[in-house]
Amino acid sequence: MGREVPQQQQQQVALAVEQLLAVNPYNPDMLSDLENYVNEQVSSQTYNLDANLCLLRIYQFEPDRMSTQIVARILVKALMAMPSPDFGLCLFLIPERVQMEEQFKTLIVLSHYLETGRFSQFWDEASKNRHIVEAVPGFEQAIQAYAIHVLSLTYQRVPRSVLAEAINIEGLSLDKFLEHHVANSGWILEKGHGRGQLIVLPRNEFNHPELKKSTDDGIPLEHVARIFPILG
Repeated sequence: MGREVPQQQQQQVALAVEQLLAVNPYNPDMLSDLENYVNEQVSSQTYNLDANLCLLRIYQFEPDRMSTQIVARILVKALMAMPSPDFGLCLFLIPERVQMEEQFKTLIVLSHYLETGRFSQFWDEASKNRHIVEAVPGFEQAIQAYAIHVLSLTYQRVPRSVLAEAINIEGLSLDKFLEHHVANSGWILEKGHGRGQLIVLPRNEFNHPELKKSTDDGIPLEHVARIFPILG
């Protein structure tokens, strides 16, 4: 029962914000409500991109009222939403002079490392800036989930060392992590050549191309042929 009341409150806050956005999404009078909602998303580990984008747009019209702390939290939440392109959408609405502040330059670097799959560099940079990322609960777990997503697009079998580097876990903690995913995510552990361990990931259309959907769902060739004269 104890968890139901906070959940009801979260739903009420989300509903109230949605109603405000429906009436007038660019009303500067909503600014404090939207800022409070960002903090609510952080504490409740929920996420509403539309509300956050709306707040960033209002900041464009009310630059003197901008809270850089709130903006940083929005960007961290957007990073946690990868592989969705939310970070870029939010960054586009943030003035360049604000982006040049140290904490935002750090977040842009972190975003670049994630987009390019350079997870070792990402975790190194994040460890130097814990005050930024640890202000948002669930950050580490969200990035680990993204790293696993990226690996699953590439590998059928992932060497333990590669997984450890990507998710920044090793030793007994990694053993427990693997046990959890073997039990809940369909992972299989097998011995590799030598002394290494391999993690067999679930099959998907990227690590097993033969599972790709039929091209029947694509654009028929005759339709393409009709388009070329128009383009010409």
